[in-house]
Amino acid sequence: MKYLRIIATMNPNSGGPCQGIRNMIPVQQRAGIENEVLCFDTPGSDFLEGSNFKIHAIGPAIGPYAYCSNLNTWLSDNIHRFDVLIIHGLWLYNSFGTYLKWKKLKEHKNHFPQLFVMPHGMLDPYFQRAKSRKLKAIRNWFFWHLVEKQVVNGVDGLLFTCERELELAKEAFTHYNPRNELNVGYGIPEPPEIKPKATDAFFRKCAGLSRKPFWLFLSRIHPKKGVDILIEAYSKLRKEYPYLPELVIAGPGLNSKFGMKIYEIGRKEGIYFPGMLRGSEKWAAFKECEAFILPSHQENFGIAIVEAMACRKPVLITNKVNIWKEIEAGNAGIIAEDNLEAVFTMLQTWNKMSLEEKKEKSIKAYQLFKEKFSVENTAIKMANKIENSRQVTINEKGSIVEVKA
Repeated sequence: MKYLRIIATMNPNSGGPCQGIRNMIPVQQRAGIENEVLCFDTPGSDFLEGSNFKIHAIGPAIGPYAYCSNLNTWLSDNIHRFDVLIIHGLWLYNSFGTYLKWKKLKEHKNHFPQLFVMPHGMLDPYFQRAKSRKLKAIRNWFFWHLVEKQVVNGVDGLLFTCERELELAKEAFTHYNPRNELNVGYGIPEPPEIKPKATDAFFRKCAGLSRKPFWLFLSRIHPKKGVDILIEAYSKLRKEYPYLPELVIAGPGLNSKFGMKIYEIGRKEGIYFPGMLRGSEKWAAFKECEAFILPSHQENFGIAIVEAMACRKPVLITNKVNIWKEIEAGNAGIIAEDNLEAVFTMLQTWNKMSLEEKKEKSIKAYQLFKEKFSVENTAIKMANKIENSRQVTINEKGSIVEVKA
């Protein structure tokens, strides 16, 4: 089996989809499933180096739609080499451009690759309902009826990271009629071993923290993530408990208007802002924190949440994170509504827990990661779901073991 994954960019700053690709491919490669990636990045970009799989960078992309003139030619020359094509994300040219070329070439072929779309939460109704997105929602409504509806309803199926994402996708737009909907899951690898120098490097970015107990927020500094609610709830709780653990808010976005405002408010409260953490410094932050907090207003999956659980850290999140039901059922954290009062109560509840109760949730967090969110399981699950849709099943070595009637 050979997959081609088509994504607008593999730049880590773009968010979770490109990291998800990097997590999945090595596992599938070991199972005998080959993968290549097609992206619209400029060839030679530093973030493309060091990958152990083929990345075809055919950019640069142009404009907010990420138009790439080289897509048609590349697909014409290479599409026949693959069994399955997976478009990662919607609303950009990698989606509609790939679909149009695939549809045109397919008309003249008897045997042709299947085409799937993995929306990565981009069909969540939140983006059409949020008050701050009224103009974008109108734009997306027109774009859906003119363009994206053809893709969603025309490809062989949609691939979802969890059951809640699949359910919510039905609510965003009318005339949503995909041929197939597959909950394929999503996961990450086991965290790497963290050496002392990585831990030291993290603490240097939080001057004054000096290995004190702390809670960690690690995500984009953006209104959608609820970071403003977190700071207000934390500040309120600190008035009741002066010896509360410190709060570290890590992630990109501090240079935005919202980010600068958050920084100014947080700095007065003694909150630490190390900026974006990558690699070993990021894992050191997870390993050293007491708990992970993400009071998001919308989160399709939340890779950082799963990374925290993989490091045996309980997660304090809202019920707007699409994997909240799995976390609640697994007793791996605390779930709250996405408002100030609820987030304050969540922090208060955690702070009042005994050491034994916190340790139990830490154990449960890791167990849930292993059972539900380990990429060693989910990457093969994805392959099997795709193969089942092709009427066959493969084993972990990539061999066909069953053909369905």
